[in-house]
Amino acid sequence: MATAATAFVPLTLAPLPYVIDALEPVISARTLGFHHDKHHRAYVETLNKLIVSTELANLRLDQIVRETAARPDRVSIFNNAAQAWNHSFYWNCLKPQGGGEPPLSLKQKMEAAFGGVDACKKALADGAVTQFGSGWAWLVLDGHELKVTKTGNANDPLPQGLTPLLTIDVWEHAYYLDYQNSRADHVNAVIDKLVNWEFAAENLEKAMDIGDSAHVAPLLRT
Repeated sequence: MATAATAFVPLTLAPLPYVIDALEPVISARTLGFHHDKHHRAYVETLNKLIVSTELANLRLDQIVRETAARPDRVSIFNNAAQAWNHSFYWNCLKPQGGGEPPLSLKQKMEAAFGGVDACKKALADGAVTQFGSGWAWLVLDGHELKVTKTGNANDPLPQGLTPLLTIDVWEHAYYLDYQNSRADHVNAVIDKLVNWEFAAENLEKAMDIGDSAHVAPLLRT
């Protein structure tokens, strides 16, 4: 609980790591504006209201996610904390003129786990497209092996002891203004043209350097 000695410092919405129209034509400025300035902002502001005067008040965002996962008395806090963290992570998984060839360290891990870069991309796309309803598809490090997983609603890999390297948001607000119900077109365009393999490689290298991926807080360059 925040005390006079440890006054509550609200979580803040960081600006996007690129200008609002930088991801066009794959993601429009209109979609990005609604997504970041409305949806993401709401998660952060709601979370601040929920955690003030609690023992969670001054924890890092990833710590709040882990502390509240699977706790029935903390569902609202978890949902807003996880969505705030997921979105902060997601913005860094995209970049203008992204896609292309992954850095060597990540490429080698993809080849070892999936048989090749294209097979890894396909597994990630399949996870995103087949996620039923709202959710996320993730490229994660499990021990020393890459895997693709998907989570529904606000859930993410942090409470599972996995290290997220990259994610794709498949909540409808991430794509519906641009693609309507064509989720697959959105997912494939993101992977081909926007995905930030360098960010994924940085997360991988950090996890491998520490040697215990379950306790790595992935980089949030905001």
